[in-house]
Amino acid sequence: MSKENTVTIAFVGNPNVGKSTLFNEITGLKQHTGNWTGKTVESARGEAVYKKQRYIITDLPGTYSLFAHSPEEAVTGDFIMQDKADVYCIICDASCLERNLPLVLQLAEHTKKLIVILNLWDEAEKYSVKIDINKLEEELGLRVIKACAKKRQGIKELFSAIEDRHCGSLCVVKYDENIEYALSLLPDEYTRFEKLNIISTQKIENHPHAKEYLYAAGYYPEKCEEIITSVIIAKAGKIARKCISQGEERIERNRRIDKIITGRYTALPIMLAMLCGILYITVIGANYPSLWLSSLFSFIESGLNEFLIFINTPSLIREITVYGVFRVVCWVIAVMLPPMAVFFPLFTILEDAGVLPRIAFNMDGCFRCSGSCGKQALTMCMGFGCNAVGVCGCRIIDSKRERLIAILTNVFVPCNGRFPMLVTLISVFLINSFGTYSTLHSALMLCIFIVGGISITLAVSFVLSKTLLRGIPSSFTLELPPYRMPKVGSVLVRSFLDRTLFVLGRAVSVAVPAGALIWILANISVKRISLLDYISLFLEPFAALFGLDGVILLAFILGFCANEIVLPVIIMGYTGAGVLNDGLGIAALKDILVLNGWDTVKCICVLIFCICHFPCSATLLTVKKETGSIKWSLAAIVIPTVVGLLLCFTVNLIFGA
Repeated sequence: MSKENTVTIAFVGNPNVGKSTLFNEITGLKQHTGNWTGKTVESARGEAVYKKQRYIITDLPGTYSLFAHSPEEAVTGDFIMQDKADVYCIICDASCLERNLPLVLQLAEHTKKLIVILNLWDEAEKYSVKIDINKLEEELGLRVIKACAKKRQGIKELFSAIEDRHCGSLCVVKYDENIEYALSLLPDEYTRFEKLNIISTQKIENHPHAKEYLYAAGYYPEKCEEIITSVIIAKAGKIARKCISQGEERIERNRRIDKIITGRYTALPIMLAMLCGILYITVIGANYPSLWLSSLFSFIESGLNEFLIFINTPSLIREITVYGVFRVVCWVIAVMLPPMAVFFPLFTILEDAGVLPRIAFNMDGCFRCSGSCGKQALTMCMGFGCNAVGVCGCRIIDSKRERLIAILTNVFVPCNGRFPMLVTLISVFLINSFGTYSTLHSALMLCIFIVGGISITLAVSFVLSKTLLRGIPSSFTLELPPYRMPKVGSVLVRSFLDRTLFVLGRAVSVAVPAGALIWILANISVKRISLLDYISLFLEPFAALFGLDGVILLAFILGFCANEIVLPVIIMGYTGAGVLNDGLGIAALKDILVLNGWDTVKCICVLIFCICHFPCSATLLTVKKETGSIKWSLAAIVIPTVVGLLLCFTVNLIFGA
């Protein structure tokens, strides 16, 4: 099809209204969708063909306003201001339309090429929210379509509306006389909305006549934006009262739940109980599958070894392949896959149900007290999945100072690469200390370490805000999405494909060369001492000060490429020959640790250093990209490592032998 036969469409809307879901259904692409804000951080592009007409569709980042306050809002605002689309589809949540209307009014002041899509219509009906479509079209002067993206309802109507090229009229909002007169002083080459953007930002400096008038009246850009926003919100409320009859049942239900989950006295206990519950289920669910996988891989290894002997593979290559690469890969899979397969679906359920944003809301006060921004709570939650993603998520923080604090402290949240190691070490080494209720105690201890990492995040943020990065914390607005029942099938697919397999694939890809390298280091000897032992012995005196040993410290250094391989490297170093024993179960792993001098204090020091040490290579590269500075990249290495060593030194000094 020719370019002349192509229609470009832009999807615009607040976060969490189903833009990405509708985009996926139309284009067939699979963006990650979820029930909290900030899922679409860059614009996505896809194509669709309907009745021989080709459409190019852009899914813009979610935004609350066309006045940019974050990189995501800037991307959307710039796209719209440059008028890059033939049609703009603004997606709204029909179940809570009033909070979406201000953006509709802003966009309607800028373009007539606008179609309003009321998504989640089924939820609106479920909660007795009634919308008079005809009245709404009359008030806005725009075409309005009801839809339910996840059920593919409204898609035909959308394309029909686009085919009609229905053009509404610009929806002009009247502001006070000072703003209206200032708008008249600006050149006519600007659209009305572009003029509003000028007087509410520092762009006003380039227009002396309008600037002098506004400043003489005390209308500085911040005040202009505040007035413009308040007028738009007021008009949105007026339209909502005319067109919407709100179902009280849902509102009251959400209020009752929020009083508990975000309550002053109940929020913290509930968050801790949720965390402990998830960890408890993870520990229980991971034990038996890990043993089954170990037995399976042991059987496969025997067959692989015999096959390589049968085809006359040189012994050096065979041993590197079987006892180096294969055993490390199998250990990574057997140890990492079960806890991830349990933890990620549970985490995704909380995300889809709308609980994660409320956890961030509960943490807002703590971060503000630490001298940083409440948005850091959101980036911290992202760090549980991957610290590199958490660092990228820091873009949502406007202040450069607060963004740097969030970037430098994100590593203290254990990512999914370190989480299996924490689960494994606690499960195989510490739980016997607690007798009959070992699994519950294991989950509680894991919860303590994770809460400890969060506490360290707050403490280091406080220190940075008082030293290297002084400043006053800013406030932020966080939308609490409605509670929704997660879709089990979607949760399982997304958690397994988007998270578990992705992380496992990265770990395996790193484990392959790492297994070969470590085997070579462990089997090449100088004066009957392997290279691995030489390095470990060199590091031993330094590591001993912190309750560690040379093998452990070397494993963390070699694990710079990926945290997932730290524990396999420790085991390979302890086995002497650089290979894992055939028995990869819990008991065998514990025996190896005990035989190499592990006790409760050493295990705790390793767990502390696992949480508090330099970031992996992927995260560090992300820090360099986001800060554009070698200085802050080095700080990202030094700060967590120094904190971890100091904590380990203190624990070893007080409790060590």
